Amino acid sequence: MTALAPHLSAFLRDHLRRERNVSHHTIAAYATSFALLVRFAATRLKHRPSDLTIEELDLDLIVAFLEHTETERGNSARTRNSRLAAIRAFFRYTEYRVPACLDLALRVRSLPSKRTDLTLIDYLTRDEIVAVLDAPDPRSRLGIRDRAMLHLAYAGGLRAAELLSLQLQDFPERSLATVHIMGKGRRERILPLWRETQVALRSWLTARPTCQTTEIFLNSNGQPMTRDGFAFRLAKHVATAAQKQPSLLTKRVTPHVLRHSCAMHTLAATGDIRKVALWLGHASLQSTEAYLRADPEEKLQILAVHSTPGVKPGRFKPPTDPLVAMLDDARKRA
Repeated sequence: MTALAPHLSAFLRDHLRRERNVSHHTIAAYATSFALLVRFAATRLKHRPSDLTIEELDLDLIVAFLEHTETERGNSARTRNSRLAAIRAFFRYTEYRVPACLDLALRVRSLPSKRTDLTLIDYLTRDEIVAVLDAPDPRSRLGIRDRAMLHLAYAGGLRAAELLSLQLQDFPERSLATVHIMGKGRRERILPLWRETQVALRSWLTARPTCQTTEIFLNSNGQPMTRDGFAFRLAKHVATAAQKQPSLLTKRVTPHVLRHSCAMHTLAATGDIRKVALWLGHASLQSTEAYLRADPEEKLQILAVHSTPGVKPGRFKPPTDPLVAMLDDARKRA
């Protein structure tokens, strides 16, 4: 039997960070997936987590864990697939390092991902975005911070992780005209910023307390803002904005909805899906096609270049069979 703990530790701390050079966001996501898996396995097998072996993470246990994430934890199929991706990556790592687990690794890697519905994305209209951006109170320090976060998240179409990991050095030459983003998959991009976004950022940097933390956005304790903290502040400001824009009450506004809104407005302004992909930092246009499916303007353009078919209405005439025609004629003459 092969102990799980040392190999899992080497996978997360050495392999992913040094050999694969993945981002710390990916490492954190994988660590979260295995924390859930290890707790589930320990409860199911009645072991301490540190006593688990790789062989005990067999196919049946992993399938049961994936079902547990959906049925009991209430996670979506996409979350289930991300947990499975982390497990597959670990067993791919063990193939060459633990030969005794090769057969198990191959069987685990053969587990299929669950198909998901290609639902339309959620996004906010321009009036709704304006209401949300104006919701934070500019007279308070937290309001100044939140206004800067919301402006930058929307203007740059940033993922929450990209926004919250920003440091002052990501603004070249201490200018706020552009920002350097390290995106998903370690893809870098430089984005220009609107003057309004620069003003909001400059106000926050002036009000930001001096501390050793290098991240730009801090919580009330002077620590880096977390994803949950950002989502909490956004929900608060959406509730405030809904007083001016009641349509917000019918929408579920998350930090990623700000990114979707930026993409939809960029598509409407440029009409070029390639520019949207460039702005968002997508590796493939396939990731950006979701915005085409959600944009009604693209469908209206298709209708505009086509005319309705010139089909005249008529009455249905069944085909005439010679024998039936003869019988009908005989009936009429009788």
